[in-house]
Amino acid sequence: MNISVSVVIPAYQAAHCVGACLQSLLNQSYAEHIDEIILVDNGSKDATVEIAKAYDGVTVLVQPKKGAAAARNMGIAHATGDIICFTDADCVPQLDWVESLCRPILLSKEVIGMKGTYLTNQKEIVARFVQIEYEDKYDLLRPEKYINFIDTYSAVYWRDVLLANEGGFDEGIFFAEDRELAYRIASRGYKMAFEPNAIVYHLHSNSFLKYFKKKLFIGYWTAQTVRRFPQRGVKDSHTPQVLKIQMGLMLLFVASLVGTLFFGALAAMLPAFLWGGLALISVLLLIAFCATTIPFVRKAWGKDKAVALASAPLLAVRGIALSLGYTWGVLRPTDLALKDPEPQTQPTSLLKKGVNAFGSTVGLFVTILMTPFKGKAKMRRVEPSEEAVDGQSPAELKKL
Repeated sequence: MNISVSVVIPAYQAAHCVGACLQSLLNQSYAEHIDEIILVDNGSKDATVEIAKAYDGVTVLVQPKKGAAAARNMGIAHATGDIICFTDADCVPQLDWVESLCRPILLSKEVIGMKGTYLTNQKEIVARFVQIEYEDKYDLLRPEKYINFIDTYSAVYWRDVLLANEGGFDEGIFFAEDRELAYRIASRGYKMAFEPNAIVYHLHSNSFLKYFKKKLFIGYWTAQTVRRFPQRGVKDSHTPQVLKIQMGLMLLFVASLVGTLFFGALAAMLPAFLWGGLALISVLLLIAFCATTIPFVRKAWGKDKAVALASAPLLAVRGIALSLGYTWGVLRPTDLALKDPEPQTQPTSLLKKGVNAFGSTVGLFVTILMTPFKGKAKMRRVEPSEEAVDGQSPAELKKL
């Protein structure tokens, strides 16, 4: 089949990594089908643009700082290929990456999008943990014929499908915008699949603080996306159900710990059972959380024993960050750029919308606490660059 491929890469403050990404794309095994490589700079103040322009065969577009969603949409609008592959500037695709993504979608009569995988060469414990975390998720995806979640660090879509669905990404979402796009497309009956051989090497979060900040923002923007697709708050093809239990336990643990410290400070004036009872609840919640980590620790032990020993505290950091971020997102919803992207069959009153939003939030937290534990989840990884979180600086994200 005579098919043309466009590759779109958003970039922000990527001078330290963009060269390796572009060089790998220029050396792809599927080069005869790659019509163009488009890098869209998202207002970088370093040498990202100058470095990218030094590579022959790379089209460099520049926009003010609007976010990764806007950068990808600019790439989609300028692309001429039948198929668009997406990756990030801090990723180095394997030399058969484009071929591994495109061949399955060309052979299928149904699939309109594919999701690939991460690897990393990093040595830090946190980065190695993140890799196993994503491998755990990939194990969850492997048995599925179709999926409803695609990350754009390693992804492909038919261009006409993106153009037919509001032109691509919701530019009101400044982090994990690929989640909303995948949910939206899946909700309209399109089929997507997982291709584990489409591999990119990535720079994962390599410290507790970077990991916490990334998960905090994921939690916040997940809450915004779940407002639009509440059924995905209950289940999607990417998120292990045990993660929701861990989020609930960590949220309750933090609340009980704060209560214990508060009442403990007033212990001389209050009956001991008021703070002693909360202290016992905190201990029980922590024990319950540790029990949920056993399957992951066992899996990590077979891959990397040092990571296995660090897994419980890192999973606690993840649970706390995601639950706090999600709570932040529920309490402070943001306006999304796309208004009602999925047409309603009947008008929805403001009252009904309010009831639906309240029910969705309550339902999610009930799910977090009551979903039966299933010890079979599996992953690999997804992460941001040194100075930015998915094309947004920490300072900008704090303005939300």
